[in-house]
Amino acid sequence: MASWQMRAVALVLRATRRRTWTTAEHARRKIDAPKRETPPPRGLIRRHDVSVRTVVGFPCWTVRPRTEPVAAAVYLHGGAYIAGIAPQHWALIGRLADAGVRVEVPLYGLAPQHTYREAYPFVAAVWQELAREPPPGGLVLAGDSAGGGLALGLAQELVAEGGTVPDRLVLLSPWLDLTLGHPQLPEYERRDPWLARPGLVEAGRAWAGGDDPRTARLSPGNGPMEGLPPTSVLVGTREIGYPDAVDFAKAASADGVRVDLTAVEGAVHVYPLVPAPEGAAGTRAVVRAVAGPA
Repeated sequence: MASWQMRAVALVLRATRRRTWTTAEHARRKIDAPKRETPPPRGLIRRHDVSVRTVVGFPCWTVRPRTEPVAAAVYLHGGAYIAGIAPQHWALIGRLADAGVRVEVPLYGLAPQHTYREAYPFVAAVWQELAREPPPGGLVLAGDSAGGGLALGLAQELVAEGGTVPDRLVLLSPWLDLTLGHPQLPEYERRDPWLARPGLVEAGRAWAGGDDPRTARLSPGNGPMEGLPPTSVLVGTREIGYPDAVDFAKAASADGVRVDLTAVEGAVHVYPLVPAPEGAAGTRAVVRAVAGPA
C-alpha cells in the first residue's frame, strides 16, 4: 500500500497538474508557453564543481565531485519534451554527485521550437565527449520520463552504430511510446492522478515535428533491444506508462538484456523525485544503479 505521503502527492497532482493533460487544447497552451530552465541550486554549486558549456548550439551543465569520480553519467531530464529541467531533477543530480558521480546534464531544445532531430545529435555529442575519459566505475546513461525515452533511443543507436555503449542504463518512468497505444492504457490512465493521453499525444506530435511518432527514435519501445547494457527501470503502478515499462522489461529480457524492473505499488510518475518514503527509497536505488559497479 502506498504511504500517506504518496497518496497526498497524488491528490495534489490531480488538483493542480492533471488538467493540463486532459485535452489537446490545454496541452497546446502548455506547449506554447515560454520555456523556463531552472539553474543549478546554490547548495549544489557549493558542494561540487559546476560549469556550463555549449555543445553543437545547446547548453550542457557538468556537475563534477571535488573528489575523483567513481562513475560518470549523462542525465536527460523529463518534461514531456516541452518543459525544462526542474528543481527536483537537480536534487537527484546532486545526490548522484554526492555519491561521487560526474554528471553531464544536456539541456536539449524543447518543442515546438525544437524537435528530436536536433536532440539526438546534441546528446550523442555530449555522450561522445564523456566517453573519451571514462572513470573506473563506468559510463551510465540515465533519464526520467521523456528523458528516459531519449536515453533508451540513444542507447539503441549507439548499439546499432558501434559507438561506446553505456555500461548501465537507468530509466525512471520512461516514455516509451509517443502514441500511448497500449491496450491496457485506459485502465492506468484512470488511476494516474497527473498525466492523460490527449495532452501527452499532443506534446508528442510537437516533438515529432511531423514525423511518424511510432519510429524507434520517438518511441524506443518499438526499437531493437538486443545488445543493450544492463538496465534498471523504476516505475510506479499508478501511472500511465506502467504497462509499456512492463512490456519493455519483458521484451528486453527475452532478447538477452539484464533488466532490473522495480514497480512500486501506488507510486506516481517518476516517483524517485517525489517527497515521500517511496521517493527516498527510489532515489537511493537510482544512486546505487548509477554509482555502483558495472
